[in-house]
Amino acid sequence: MTDGVAPKAVASSRRPDLMDFGARYGVVVVLAIILLANALFTPHFATLRNVDLTFIQVVFVVLVGTGMTLVIATGGIDLSVGAVMGLVSVIAYWLLGQGLIVVLPACLLVGLGIGALNGALIAAFNVQPILITLGSLIWVRGLAQSISNGRKDYFDDPAMSYLGFGRVAGIPVQVLVTLAIVGVAALLVARTVFGRRVVAIGGNRGASRLAGVPIRKTIVLAYAICGLLAALAGVFVTARVGSSDPTNFGLLIELDAIAAVVVGGSALSGGRANIVGTLVGALVLQLVTAAMVMNNVPVQYSLVVKAVIILAAVYLQRSRAR
Repeated sequence: MTDGVAPKAVASSRRPDLMDFGARYGVVVVLAIILLANALFTPHFATLRNVDLTFIQVVFVVLVGTGMTLVIATGGIDLSVGAVMGLVSVIAYWLLGQGLIVVLPACLLVGLGIGALNGALIAAFNVQPILITLGSLIWVRGLAQSISNGRKDYFDDPAMSYLGFGRVAGIPVQVLVTLAIVGVAALLVARTVFGRRVVAIGGNRGASRLAGVPIRKTIVLAYAICGLLAALAGVFVTARVGSSDPTNFGLLIELDAIAAVVVGGSALSGGRANIVGTLVGALVLQLVTAAMVMNNVPVQYSLVVKAVIILAAVYLQRSRAR
């Protein structure tokens, strides 16, 4: 005898639970599967050198993706982050003679300012974020190429070299800084008024306005943080490569960052932010590429696999929303 619940109703009630679990923890399961499969079938995968290399390669996407998570959570998007990285590399080269104590704050302020400008224009004119940030992508990249005459400039500076290759207790400085930023950003979203406002604006802007949420200020701050982290990524890649590059640094990194955000469980439509998920999503996408390369699989197949993972993440999000 049943309790008045039809079997079909019981099955349908379990399906949303399964979808919710998939949306929340699916990326962790996928990461575990990729790690296990590679440990078993990919030669030299489970080595400290390979782990070290994977984390170094993913640093730039994680930094940009962390800022992008905040922006996407408000219901926006920022396409200018790669251009900011290119501009910052030129500024870092210009100021190199002043020492890292000048280079780093100056570059971060440039990224902060460009991000804040994007946020202010979006909030003030209520324009689609993709239009404003696409415009910023063009003018920022153009500015970087203009002031550098479109050329790469190489340098040899001990402080920048340490920032690019230095280690603390055997762990790369760039990895330590990135993990610290991910931790702070995760706490910012989960434990602060700002984090709750970001999610609320993306979830329901009208209700947020009625509740007295300072929408414009919150949006400007979210984009400013995104620009700041893009600038830090620009400094890191400049220090790592040992040159400035106004054209190629950060090229298309916005697409990798958005993919990491979506795979990590944040809603592309806004209203949900998972900072740690973005880190895991970036690792998943990087490990897919690394595994393909190490197994001598043509790179185009890795793009197909990454596309399937992204589409699966979008499907889980839509099912969870319904």
